[in-house]
Amino acid sequence: MKFSVSSYSYAQLTESGRRTLFGCIDLAAESGFDGIEFTDLNPPQGIDVNQYADDLRTKCRDRGLTIVCYTVGADFLTGSDGDLDAEIARVRAQVDIAEILGVKLMRHDATRGFADGARGSRGFDQALPRVIEGCRAVTEYARKKGIRTMIENHGFFCQDSDRVERVVNGVADDNFGLLVDIGNFLCADEDPVHAVSRLAPYAFHVHAKDFHVKPGTEPLLTDGYFRTRGGNYLRGAIVGHGDAKAAQSLRILKNSGYDGWITVEFEGIEDPELGTKYGLNTLRRIFGILAPIEA
Repeated sequence: MKFSVSSYSYAQLTESGRRTLFGCIDLAAESGFDGIEFTDLNPPQGIDVNQYADDLRTKCRDRGLTIVCYTVGADFLTGSDGDLDAEIARVRAQVDIAEILGVKLMRHDATRGFADGARGSRGFDQALPRVIEGCRAVTEYARKKGIRTMIENHGFFCQDSDRVERVVNGVADDNFGLLVDIGNFLCADEDPVHAVSRLAPYAFHVHAKDFHVKPGTEPLLTDGYFRTRGGNYLRGAIVGHGDAKAAQSLRILKNSGYDGWITVEFEGIEDPELGTKYGLNTLRRIFGILAPIEA
């Protein structure tokens, strides 16, 4: 099993100016990761995105890192001002960037739901045909470039295991699958072990993410917490330190036959240099690369 880190994990570093994305590549290599995953490239002003992608690829090659996946936003309901053809074209252009990066996997969102905020099952049923159409059009284009596409359990509206499973089965293309984020199920108040067990056969890629969970009956929690769809509280955690049952979820994936990359995605309040490295240590212990900590 090989381990990578999402550039999203280093958002605190890039936003504060402590590191550029190229500096984050150095950090990933120095921390012991085998690869890195990039999220929505936003080059500095005056830099062409295609050249930026090529420069990142060169930097990763020089540091011995594999670029394992490119992760982008999308919304086949409301994106591009509700113009489905335009949104498909926009996401296809991101596939072109993925090709420059040299990745074989690209994850895009499905939708965050209707503009009026409808989140019920009836709303999802109404959205499903259009989401399927968008996902299918993108993966058919990506197939020609040797890139497999995925959606993730992400964004509240299309986050539950049954919903993303319905999208995959609706697209019905072996070039299209799932990025299984073991922590994100908690955002929809779903047990990660139950969800991962259901979705393991569809996994093209895996995010190891964790959250601290507090019940919605607690007094109002702020300072790093956000609310789940059901009103519980979540705060980003170092992988293995929270309540996402990381070890059990990852063992389910391995036992199902998954042997691809596992990417640490950290969004806790701790320093990301430590948060990502400690998460990597957790993964190594889970898969037996490091000895378990003695009691």
